[in-house]
Amino acid sequence: MLFDLGGVVFGSPLHAIAAYEAEHGIPSGAINRHVTASAPDGAWHRLERGELAVGEPFFEIFDAELAGLGHAVSSRELMRRIGEIARPRPQMLAAIARLRRAGYLVAALTNNWTEGEGAQARDGLRAELLADVFDRVVESRKVGLRKPDPEIYRLACRLLEVEPHEVVFLDDIGSNLKSARALGMITIKVDDPDEALAELGRVLSEAGAPSAK
Repeated sequence: MLFDLGGVVFGSPLHAIAAYEAEHGIPSGAINRHVTASAPDGAWHRLERGELAVGEPFFEIFDAELAGLGHAVSSRELMRRIGEIARPRPQMLAAIARLRRAGYLVAALTNNWTEGEGAQARDGLRAELLADVFDRVVESRKVGLRKPDPEIYRLACRLLEVEPHEVVFLDDIGSNLKSARALGMITIKVDDPDEALAELGRVLSEAGAPSAK
């Protein structure tokens, strides 16, 4: 069982980005379109592969990339807002705990970044939380790979000693799910966490396995 973090177990960075765009007159989806289009060497991709940390020079580079498209963005402010919205979703934590008690291996598979100066205390709390919640945590910043690269899914499967067709993967981004499906994983798109957990229950029930309820 694989769970994304932001937008699945934690509040969604996409919601923070959308709110920022609306408040600053930036076309809806412009920031995420840029992130996708700037692969593989854009600032955001380098951030999530652990080549940059939140701080300088990431802020300067990412702001310049968006300024080149005509969008005035403070990535410092944007990342602050993403941090604020990234609060654990209690129903997801409870479901993960039930899955593990039922005997499932449950891992986090996340595109994540290293926080810069001043964020160490929050990082420590999150690391402690994740150590208790999951059997394994696979972070893009630590392995130098990021979703939707198929290799990061293969790595997660090797660490859990499972085959892709044995895995259910929950994520909130379509391109990440597409790569997982191509490898044979069962995928669930998370828009509403309660609806996603209900779908997970149906998937497990159809497989004749214990559910997360």
